Amino acid sequence: MAATTPALDLPLFPLSNVLFPGGHLQLRIFEPRYIDLVRECARTGRAFGVCMILEGREAGQPAVPAAVGTLATITDFHTREDGLLGIVAEGGLRFRVTRTRVRSDGQVRGDIATWPDEGTLPLPAEFGLLATILERLAEQMMPPWRHEVAVRSDDASWVGFRLSELLPLDANECQHMLELDDPLQRLAELRDILPRFQRA
Repeated sequence: MAATTPALDLPLFPLSNVLFPGGHLQLRIFEPRYIDLVRECARTGRAFGVCMILEGREAGQPAVPAAVGTLATITDFHTREDGLLGIVAEGGLRFRVTRTRVRSDGQVRGDIATWPDEGTLPLPAEFGLLATILERLAEQMMPPWRHEVAVRSDDASWVGFRLSELLPLDANECQHMLELDDPLQRLAELRDILPRFQRA
C-alpha cells in the first residue's frame, strides 16, 4: 500500500482492539495523558491515531503500538455516570507509523504516513452471502451504523470492514484485516473463516 500524506507528532492511543475505517469507538478517559490528548484534539480539530497494542496494557506503562493504525476523529463528548469523560470517535484513513516517541507523562506520539482510501468497489456476486450475514448481525448487535447497511451493502470495502468489526475475530485477526490493502482479499478471507462461527 502506497503511503500518502505524512503527519508529524500525532498523539497515539494504543488499544487492545482495532478501529476500522468508518467504525465507531467509545472510550472512557481517565488517565491524565489521555485527558490531555482529548483536550488537544478538541482544541485543534486534529485526529488522533488508534493502534492495537502489541505489548503492554491500555492503562499504566506506555504500551507498544502496532505499526498500522487508523485515524480517529472525536464526534461527541459526554460525562459518564461514573463521572469520567466519555468520547465517541469515528475511524478515518489508515496509516503506518514511521517513528514513535513517549512523552514524560507516558503519552505515545508518532510520525505517520496515511494510506489512500480504498474507495468504493462493487461487491461481487460471489460475496453476496457476506452482505446478508452483515445485515443479520447488524439487526442483532445494533451497531451505530446499522441504518447504513441497506445503502452500503454493495460496497466491498465497507462490508469487509464492518464484518471484521462484528465477527468474533481475535485481535491479531482484526489487525490482519486492517492491514490488507485489497478489499476483495479481505472478503475472501472472511468468507473462508465463517465456518468457524457456524453453530453445530
